Amino acid sequence: MVRMENATASSRYVVLLMLLVIILGFAEERAIYLVLMEGHPVVFREGTTHYETGKRIDPHRSGSNTHFDTLILVLVKLLTQGVIVVEKDTGAKLMTTYTPQYLGLPLGVWAQAGRGGKSNAGEGIVIGIVDTGMDPTHPSFTYDPQIPFALSNNSQFSGGGTCETGPLFPKGSCNGKIVSARYFAAGDQAIASLNASIDFLSPFDAVGHGSHVASTAAGNSGVPVVMNGFLYGYASGMSPRAGIAVYKAIYPSVATIADVVSAIDHATEDGVDILTLSIGPDEPPEDTITFLSVFDTFMVFAQRAGVFVVQAAGNHGPDPSSVVAYSPWAVAVAACNTDRSFPGRLILGDGHIINGIGLSAPTFRNGTLQFKLVLAQDAVKTTGRFLRTPEYVEECQHPEALDPIVVQGSIVISKFPAGFYNQTSTVTAIIDTAKALGFMGFVLVANPAYGDFIAQPIPLSVPGILIPKMADVQGRASIGEGRLAYFQGRAPIVSRFSSRGPNILDIDGDLADVLKPDPLSVLDSILTGNNFALLSGTSMAAPHVSGIAALIKQYNPSWTPSMIASSISTTASKFDNSGEIIMAEGPEIASIYPSTHFDIGAGLINPSLALDLGLVFSSDFNEYISFLCSLPNINKTMIKARTSQSCDNSLAFPTDLNLPSVTISALGGSRLVQRNIKNVATKPETYLCSVLQPEGVEVNVYPTWFRITSQGTQELYIKLNVTKPLTTFSFGEIVLTGSLDHIVRIPLSIYPVSY
Repeated sequence: MVRMENATASSRYVVLLMLLVIILGFAEERAIYLVLMEGHPVVFREGTTHYETGKRIDPHRSGSNTHFDTLILVLVKLLTQGVIVVEKDTGAKLMTTYTPQYLGLPLGVWAQAGRGGKSNAGEGIVIGIVDTGMDPTHPSFTYDPQIPFALSNNSQFSGGGTCETGPLFPKGSCNGKIVSARYFAAGDQAIASLNASIDFLSPFDAVGHGSHVASTAAGNSGVPVVMNGFLYGYASGMSPRAGIAVYKAIYPSVATIADVVSAIDHATEDGVDILTLSIGPDEPPEDTITFLSVFDTFMVFAQRAGVFVVQAAGNHGPDPSSVVAYSPWAVAVAACNTDRSFPGRLILGDGHIINGIGLSAPTFRNGTLQFKLVLAQDAVKTTGRFLRTPEYVEECQHPEALDPIVVQGSIVISKFPAGFYNQTSTVTAIIDTAKALGFMGFVLVANPAYGDFIAQPIPLSVPGILIPKMADVQGRASIGEGRLAYFQGRAPIVSRFSSRGPNILDIDGDLADVLKPDPLSVLDSILTGNNFALLSGTSMAAPHVSGIAALIKQYNPSWTPSMIASSISTTASKFDNSGEIIMAEGPEIASIYPSTHFDIGAGLINPSLALDLGLVFSSDFNEYISFLCSLPNINKTMIKARTSQSCDNSLAFPTDLNLPSVTISALGGSRLVQRNIKNVATKPETYLCSVLQPEGVEVNVYPTWFRITSQGTQELYIKLNVTKPLTTFSFGEIVLTGSLDHIVRIPLSIYPVSY
């Protein structure tokens, strides 16, 4: 398949990576600025990379006395060289085995998309992973020469053969399953001194995040999951026969948007079919609207080139407007749990049981013998040359701080203060302390003020349990078996950390008329240092959607990225396994509430229905430009600078962008919204339109029914009238029910206000 935009397509950006080193007294402050310059992106022009590393600038030598003066001098010089936009690089963040069955893949979609089950699912499609790299020795990425990977005519990938090598990533690491590998470090090297022991200048993954993301999207099928000698089952990626293209842009010590957008640009140039971004900016841009940040600009050019882009929605939930994935040209994925749990038990001497989690073996004799409970702070040595900080006193991070006579053979209780939240303390260090001093086991007690880390099961090589809260207890206890999975209860439930809507337009929190998140997907939390580890976050939900998108692309090779996004959205479900509205976790531990579109987007992704649907909504690059040009109070010169496109056409309202949802952040009086749909089914079908009315709004759809031929199109007009102003959003949906059993859901999120 040829790329959707050819090399002559017009776009004017070259990004110069500029380093300003500001010396203030004895301190050195480094900052990176992304500078958009006149030129063509790599994917649309002949030539080399966008990125160059600028020179260090000493303000004293230049005659300047402040950071601002230095920047002005530099920009005056660069403006004579065709500089269009300058944006400060605020850094990038990570959006940190049962799931295929939960989503119905082995018996349904694998057979449908792959036409042969897991042996062909995703065959010929390439998924690009911009992340922390890849461990080529991981069993999820081994290559079977008996079943060679071959690109199909449906893939646009052209980057095969590019396999950069370096520490722990030798020649031959691109083995056929890994089809290409690159690493990007210019930004990181400019702003910080890399640690050679962990910041490997190669595509190798030193932390496991990128490997987990890749294995979730496209890991081999049937890989044994063994942790601490215990077989938990077998893992598979969503598209086990898809190829993986690696773009390492995140390092343990530092991460910059400069390296991330460079990786996105090369992935676009290589022609990956799907691009997975479980990383990205963790806050809105300071000096521009969210849709026009350098990061989002590069994503729209990727979409223009035919790349389906998947983002993690962010991990700042459950606060409203906490999503950090904003744009309509990328799919933002929220996270939920499944009905699988690994319950653990702390059994007290009086027979009471405290429930918790922790993938660990029981204490001695299968938990039937009990041992003394000791608070870590009560076991701290009275003398010793160590700091009296929580890390030493409460968190069991340093064995030298604890009295071995007190803790040996005991179950030690450690607290979960700020050290675990800011990652200066780790569960791994507790385990090391437990082994060094001979704990019989340990209990880690959560602090609700630090979020939901405690709610995810962690594989433990010594008996241990993580519990959400615990009254002061004394006496003796034992730890029960915690490695057995149980399948029960309502699911899915939106994870507490999963970022929520409504979407925002700028750093001031002005609302945007674009629904985010888009779909909801399960996270499958698989501890650093193991082949399989447990990592939670929307970064682990996003690759599920990437893998499913690869299946959809395989089954429907002519579909554009927006058509794939539409198929995922309009077929998603708002109901859980009990047939009720999906619930969402609230700010308090164990609190839940009925979800809205700002929690789940369109709902839980349903791969089977996404492959066999009737109608799709489609948008292209020009329509996205028209959308941008229709934003209220938009600076059209800024759009021209960021996208090289003039505002020759604008929509009547931003809500007229042809999305499979309708979001209006301030509806006063009435509005007519237009949508265009296409029948991608092989047969004509008759559809009946119905509306689940949002409170305070009357919604009518015209025509009320229609018959549409195969590959035919149909205009829909949606009339919205405010009947009662409210103080918040209300939610509803339009449902198009087809005579051949196709059902299309269009979420409505409306804020009715006084006219």
